[in-house]
Amino acid sequence: MYPITYLTDCVGGNARARLSTRIGALFGQSPTIIALDDPDPESFAALTLLDCLRSTESLGEPGHPTITLLNLAPRDGHWPNGVPFCFFRYGEHLVASTFNPRALALVRRELGITEVFVTDIAEVLEALDFDPVESERIITTQFRSLWYLPLLAKWVTDGRAVPSTPTPIPVTPDEGPLVTVVDNFGNCKLDRAPAELKLAGIPRYPHLTAVPRDEPGLIPGSSDVAELVVRGGSAAHYFGLRQGDRLDDRRAQDLANRVRPLAPQ
Repeated sequence: MYPITYLTDCVGGNARARLSTRIGALFGQSPTIIALDDPDPESFAALTLLDCLRSTESLGEPGHPTITLLNLAPRDGHWPNGVPFCFFRYGEHLVASTFNPRALALVRRELGITEVFVTDIAEVLEALDFDPVESERIITTQFRSLWYLPLLAKWVTDGRAVPSTPTPIPVTPDEGPLVTVVDNFGNCKLDRAPAELKLAGIPRYPHLTAVPRDEPGLIPGSSDVAELVVRGGSAAHYFGLRQGDRLDDRRAQDLANRVRPLAPQ
């Protein structure tokens, strides 16, 4: 049995129930379902996927292979018949996903996963001798993340010969640091390392307890990307940030202006 995590923008109760039941029927256990319902779900998915894979490291003992599913179609309208699904491995760990360059951007940059294996649903179902009537149902449904993606993960996990095309992950434009996650403490996780950021007036610290109480700082967060914090408070509230906000030059200057009252006189 494999630990299964499913990151998806289909997050209603009905959607969770059918996803859990279908994956349970295929794998013998239901997944942990993570909602991608933030203002910028692609950036949230990118860091969460990176964190899921990084969390399998440094176990101190042999670990178990995991499966991570990611369902999040790009919002660019480029795929009139639906974005294709792909898969890749990180060591022993399998990821099966919609082919979404923004959602895959951080595993590309941080883990060196520069290409994935893109699949065509009709080609895969035909090659694996799937029932033709059921194949047509899966090919034409709008619920491909329910009907096809779990099957893809199961077949790859079982070592079946799934037809696929190695495809580079496109490099997405760098438009400035982005708030990818705001956690329950109000800490703002960004999409790059602290040393790569230039936020005037906000000093860097090695960890949270080194930050003076009630003052802001940049620390290494999960997967070593930067985390903007206010020790003992909420950085999101203090700086007026939310998930999906981009720290362009104007916004960075605004942050600096907010810090000045806290600086020593």
